[in-house]
Amino acid sequence: MLIVQKYGGTSVGTIERIGAVAKRVKRAADQGHRLVIVVSAMSGETNKLVEMAHSFSKTPATREMDMLLSSGERVTCALLAIALNELGCSAIAMTGRQAGIVTDSVHTKARIREIPCEPVLSKVGDGKIVVIAGFQGVTPEGDVTTLGRGGSDLTAVAIAGAIKADLCEIYTDVDGVYTTDPRIEEKAKKLNLICYDEMLEFASLGAKVLQNRSVELAKKLSVKVITRNSFNENEGTTIMDEEEFMEKPVVSGIALDKNQARVSLIGVADRPGIAAEIFGVLANASINVDMIVQTVGQDEKTNIDFTIPLAELEQTKSALAGFGAALGRQEFDDTVAKVSIIGVGMKSHSGVAARMFSALAKENINILMISTSEIKISVVIANKYGELAVRTLHAAYELDK
Repeated sequence: MLIVQKYGGTSVGTIERIGAVAKRVKRAADQGHRLVIVVSAMSGETNKLVEMAHSFSKTPATREMDMLLSSGERVTCALLAIALNELGCSAIAMTGRQAGIVTDSVHTKARIREIPCEPVLSKVGDGKIVVIAGFQGVTPEGDVTTLGRGGSDLTAVAIAGAIKADLCEIYTDVDGVYTTDPRIEEKAKKLNLICYDEMLEFASLGAKVLQNRSVELAKKLSVKVITRNSFNENEGTTIMDEEEFMEKPVVSGIALDKNQARVSLIGVADRPGIAAEIFGVLANASINVDMIVQTVGQDEKTNIDFTIPLAELEQTKSALAGFGAALGRQEFDDTVAKVSIIGVGMKSHSGVAARMFSALAKENINILMISTSEIKISVVIANKYGELAVRTLHAAYELDK
């Protein structure tokens, strides 16, 4: 098999761990697999580099930050290649540029444009284990770029798609995807299978196993992904197309996102185009709006509520300041959380929402906002009830069985 393996920062966090990864890679090679390895920077290294940059400037140039931050992954890939060669494997380290990863020119959060398969496949064809520095690429003009948070996951999936790998294994420090956060609900169960759309919802709602852009790309390129723990030999979670499921669970899991803020605009001028103006300004400020609720207008006034990432609250206040009295009274609540139930089986089952609302009501948890899609129902509640809501819903849908 042609396999792409990705190892995260904790998996390669020390020299000893890099050595352990080298031994795991060698075992796979000894089984006859052709291998491409993508690595992150050693855990903590990226933060150290950021601190170094900030010792000179509070707002360092993004182009230079990309040059700096991309060095962490290069160190790891070179060390792993050295370790593999010492074990008797023929390995070669490659930067994002050498692997042919071409991106756009948006520094610190670039998007991959293309990956010609030849640079990597030619080395694999020579019998080498290719070790690639994740998280980075190069613009058509030759400038180094980085792919943003979770960029090494994205690198691995993109490489797997480009070379048409049989499998992409993402190694982290957890056993796979769980029905919910085991730190909140000790009865959480590991999922053996999950579809792309469900995993995308989990990732976008804060699950740390896979970055959401990598899930989107895996679905687009039909890359079969398995998330596994690099510290044991346990079976992980396989992420695949929904059509490959024999039976689709009604609810697969519960997600909690505490990094939310709620914005309430009370007494907004009820006229055509006002919503477009509001959310246009927010979009221009690159603020990610999630749930939106607008009431029916009365007396030429309406109310608009929406949620945003907590980290973007001050930026949102600044963006809305220019509207003045047209937005009426503005209220900002940073004490909320979003709880979601996720499952492809919702498409063909009724009463799923009713069970959710009933379970929360029995615990006297008040719902502030509701949003639904084909495979997800999300509610905004007071932050202090977030973990209670997770445990309550986990039990209500019998996810521990």
